[in-house]
Amino acid sequence: MTHPAIQLRGINKRFGAVHANKDIDLSVMPGTIHGIVGENGAGKSTLMSILYGFYQADTGTIEVDGETVNIRNSQDAISHGIGMVHQHFMLVETFSVLENVMLGAEGHSMLNVATKTARSALEKIEEDYGLTVDLDAIVGELAVGLQQRVEILKAFYRGARILILDEPTGVLTPQETEQFFDILNTLKAQGVTIILITHKLKEIMAITDSVSVMRQGTMVAHRETANTNVDELAELMVGRKVLLSVDKSEAKPGDTRLSVQDVSWKDSRGVERLKSLHFELRAGEILGVAGVSGNGQSELLSVLSGVMTPQQGEFSVSTSKGKTLFTSTIKRDAAKMRALGVGHIPEDRIRQGMVKSMPASESAILGFQHDIAYGKGLFNPVAIEDATRHMMTQYDVRPVDPHLKSANFSGGNQQKLIIAREMLREPDVLLVGQPTRGVDIGAIEFIHRNLIEARDKGAAILLVSTELEEIMSLSDRIIVLVDGEITGDVIAKDIDERDLGKLMANAAQQEGEE
Repeated sequence: MTHPAIQLRGINKRFGAVHANKDIDLSVMPGTIHGIVGENGAGKSTLMSILYGFYQADTGTIEVDGETVNIRNSQDAISHGIGMVHQHFMLVETFSVLENVMLGAEGHSMLNVATKTARSALEKIEEDYGLTVDLDAIVGELAVGLQQRVEILKAFYRGARILILDEPTGVLTPQETEQFFDILNTLKAQGVTIILITHKLKEIMAITDSVSVMRQGTMVAHRETANTNVDELAELMVGRKVLLSVDKSEAKPGDTRLSVQDVSWKDSRGVERLKSLHFELRAGEILGVAGVSGNGQSELLSVLSGVMTPQQGEFSVSTSKGKTLFTSTIKRDAAKMRALGVGHIPEDRIRQGMVKSMPASESAILGFQHDIAYGKGLFNPVAIEDATRHMMTQYDVRPVDPHLKSANFSGGNQQKLIIAREMLREPDVLLVGQPTRGVDIGAIEFIHRNLIEARDKGAAILLVSTELEEIMSLSDRIIVLVDGEITGDVIAKDIDERDLGKLMANAAQQEGEE
């Protein structure tokens, strides 16, 4: 009889008063893809961190291939053939692919010998598993999808037979996700056991053989993927029926809040990332910006939020504070934009939205720290803590602990805290980047509902998302960016995903020319 590749029995883990894992049992068969789903804070990442040796279980046992093992650290996990690819990659961006893979596992005191041996081993791994990456490329210059391959190469180079993937598609484009799934199926065919932590239920249905559901630290269900569906999994995760589609009324656009005229922006190498953009955004509507990642969406958000100054063109912002014009001769000023009533939910919550080493109470007031409500001259800790608790309560941030380090919240709860900080101020203009990246299904429903409510109260919302379904569901109008240019400006209800995809690929124009 074949033993499970991984067998967890009675796993318990507490962090103070928080019981993160409660009597968890889990069985994963070899050569399968097993999904683990649950809301943010459900305990799935904690469970996998115990399996990989980052944490020690308070009670319970771990079996690998039928043998009880003691995993005290990640080296123990690696010695038992367990590898882990984290949601936020652990790579040195200035190092080459080969140097990153070798780091900490050189295997020989003479570097030239170690390098030659590693290169030979990696070339074989690339061939065996279809994980082709230029070993001499600088990691920081690689696309995100290729960086992820580097992390997988690292795991296999260290002898992994069991691979834990934590939210692996959270930073990937739809095209990169398809390529990634091809890799997973190849790995599975080679006998690799894969544990996939994700909140994307459609991906669970598309790629896994079986799935386990966690809720509030407990394991509530195990299912064969072929015998379940998205609706059942969503209800098991949240503990109630979940509205998977966006329920919204017809938009009632008002006055123009944001007017962009001939805006262009070049990077430090002189490459034009935004090219003569023209569009308007009105009160009471959501304008979606669609496009494959890297086509100017990030630069557009940075220019409109005051982080960067365009070299050409101008844009005006009209809010309750009056009308303000911004041109290429006016220095960028993100603080001024906030003072005008322009909110900004950044695409990258870690690099732009918070400081991981700060307590949540400090991340919760970033950008607004000079508000008189938080103190006159000196900070008022009580006022800041009360404001943070209010944000956490209103936006279901778990745990409700203003003193907890920002880094110690799950990705989804970090995201909800940033969204609360921006949206509870009811800005006239709201710039939103990837609002549900790395967020579970219950929180997605919550965030979508709040964006629609803000629109109905008169906010003008610019939405950037690589999730095509999200753009289609939330937007009233959609503009499409291809290589920094607008290739389409359409009414959302008048276009389907296929035609929008053509605009994203600029295929419509090519067909017309032909």
